[in-house]
Amino acid sequence: MTDPKTLLVLGAHGVTGQEVVAQAVAKGHRVRAAEMSWPEDAAPPAPGVERVTADVLKDDLGPVVQGVDAVISALGVPGDPQTLMDPPPLYTTGTRRLVEAMRGAGVKRLVTISASFVVTHDRGPALFRATAIPALTRVLDQMRDMEEMLRATDLDWTAVRPGWLLPEPLTAEYVVVPDVIPEDLIRTRHADLAHFMLHCAESGEWLRQTPAIAREEDAAHSSSFEVVREMLA
Repeated sequence: MTDPKTLLVLGAHGVTGQEVVAQAVAKGHRVRAAEMSWPEDAAPPAPGVERVTADVLKDDLGPVVQGVDAVISALGVPGDPQTLMDPPPLYTTGTRRLVEAMRGAGVKRLVTISASFVVTHDRGPALFRATAIPALTRVLDQMRDMEEMLRATDLDWTAVRPGWLLPEPLTAEYVVVPDVIPEDLIRTRHADLAHFMLHCAESGEWLRQTPAIAREEDAAHSSSFEVVREMLA
């Protein structure tokens, strides 16, 4: 049993962020759940969850980071074409401001989301490579810059590189390898990604590395039609 920690989860209302919060609470951790804005119809926070509002591009992040043992960033950008063409600088400016706040608060451990597609486009069906990857170019460029920024810091960071994310239940049965997902895999479940990120925050494993995580899925979840349909949804 891991000793309880106080975790800051950024992007806590996103699909991966909600999984991180729920799994962390289930394991006895205290969670400071941060979002740029919380919807009025959001369910009340679970016991052990402190809900805060924080915009990594504008707000003073010092108070949000103060007193936590680790930061898990599940920040992401919407997948609509307009946003993908001109994404907000969450992974660049946002990461720089977060690093500054963590240094000021004396917090060393950061686990954040990157992507296997930062280092390879040779994964998945041909239609996926021809459509999804070009649409993500600007986001992937930001993630690449984020990783370089982290390498230049003294933080204990881990940038996790999933494949194409899939909204299916937790399995905790996934493959983790250095840097890039295996050639025969393309999908990573949000819930499994959250599980691995939480494990890294608890254990301190994969320090200053870019582990890649994926899982073999049903063919219907890995076909060209399925992954491209999700991108355009």
